Amino acid sequence: MDRIVSYFSTIPSSHRALILAGGIAFFWIWESAAPLFRFEYRKGKHALVNIFFTVTTIVVNFLLAFILLRGSEWAVARGIGVLSLAPGLPLVLQMIIGLLLLDLVGAWLAHWVEHKTPLLWRLHLIHHSDTHVDTTSANRHHPGESVVRFVFTLLAVVVTGAPMWLVFLYQSLSVVLSQFNHANIALPKSLDRALAWVVVSPDMHKVHHHYVLPYTDSNYGNVFSVWDRLFGTFMDMDRARLVYGIDTHMDAREHGTVGALLTMPLRRGSKATRT
Repeated sequence: MDRIVSYFSTIPSSHRALILAGGIAFFWIWESAAPLFRFEYRKGKHALVNIFFTVTTIVVNFLLAFILLRGSEWAVARGIGVLSLAPGLPLVLQMIIGLLLLDLVGAWLAHWVEHKTPLLWRLHLIHHSDTHVDTTSANRHHPGESVVRFVFTLLAVVVTGAPMWLVFLYQSLSVVLSQFNHANIALPKSLDRALAWVVVSPDMHKVHHHYVLPYTDSNYGNVFSVWDRLFGTFMDMDRARLVYGIDTHMDAREHGTVGALLTMPLRRGSKATRT
């Protein structure tokens, strides 16, 4: 446990980049060799569009990283946050509780709010408009949404009272799990169902990318599946029935280029009714 704390307390930027790039490469090879769906698309062109938004997400988070660092230092130094209420807990329990809370506030809650708030939904549409979901879709977020997500991450850090090693650990898990559950892969159904009791599995998350309600408004989880089960937002469907995208933006001209995606929140039709 001490080794985990030590490593993530000083994790080099190069290691974090390797986790991101290595995950994309690993799942890219997997889904190319044994895809869930054999899409009729130019995989490389699709990836370039999504990687553009991956880069903008990295830039936004890099520019705002010092705020996250100061927020963590401030909360820990002043004994603010849930973890400060039980400082005597074994470190492994603090880690588990911290990861769960960071996931709840920084990911699940942020995602739920984006679906329920018309202005934020306009930004989040870029992610849902992908009709060929694969591992590169994981970080397909409008720069404006990246800022919104950062605000919730900062809130999660303060609410949790999370030290930076815990934040870096959660972010590393989040990167890999997001690439995993967006990847165009098919696990054995029994294995996928078993995983979905603990983490967000590929089948579980892909229900969220089905093109119509109520499936779009379900399975908001990022790393842990417990929150959707606890709050009644878990849904299941046969993977063979999946149709990706969002029903208001199924025309490829609306979501196939960087320019179209950057301006999507400004166009008519981007204010789909949420229930």
